[in-house]
Amino acid sequence: MARTHKAWAVRTARDRTEAPARARLLDAAEAVFARLGLGPATVADITAQAGVSRAGFYVYFASKEEIFRVLAVRVRDAFLAAQEVPGVDSDDTPAVAAASVGAFIAACARHQPLLVLMEQQARTDPDVRQLWEEIRERPVRRHARYIRRLADRGEAAPVAEPLAVARAVGGMCAEFARRVAARPDTYDAAVRDVTVMYLHLLGAGTSRTVRGQEERAERTSQS
Repeated sequence: MARTHKAWAVRTARDRTEAPARARLLDAAEAVFARLGLGPATVADITAQAGVSRAGFYVYFASKEEIFRVLAVRVRDAFLAAQEVPGVDSDDTPAVAAASVGAFIAACARHQPLLVLMEQQARTDPDVRQLWEEIRERPVRRHARYIRRLADRGEAAPVAEPLAVARAVGGMCAEFARRVAARPDTYDAAVRDVTVMYLHLLGAGTSRTVRGQEERAERTSQS
């Protein structure tokens, strides 16, 4: 029997999801949307940025609106992933705090222009609205559950209800991330300051981890 090859139209979802061209299109779309906005941006702008043909674009996405929604999912997943801190001792609360704050600020700063567009698009697009609510609420509620577990184990004494603390920390991260997006050189100081405030709200004290960050930042500023 002659061997047949799968046409693009019938390739598996996994083929499409993992293809390098799809990743290039997503990165290009985020850059284009950040530069031009959703309305003025065109598929041609995205394909030119990605170095992919127009036909190649339609292998993966039906329209610029669809790729925007896929980007929104990617941003949501980035914020959820920021709460995972592999390689950090889960029993070292200050270390976990510093790592997760750093990852959250980095994700927020990286995707800042897209977040602004998502908030605008959420007013008229139900799918984007749902994703926007997930971005705002899922990390906060997961964080609140973590704070509650620490409190239940006697490892933290939060100054307010866990959900309120989680919202406050999320708000601080978002505000500092806006500054980092404009001034990337402020990243280390932002992570240090938010971590210190987070640990205060958490009632977990300041460990060698945070003091070490402070000492490194001070040495950097003096050099």
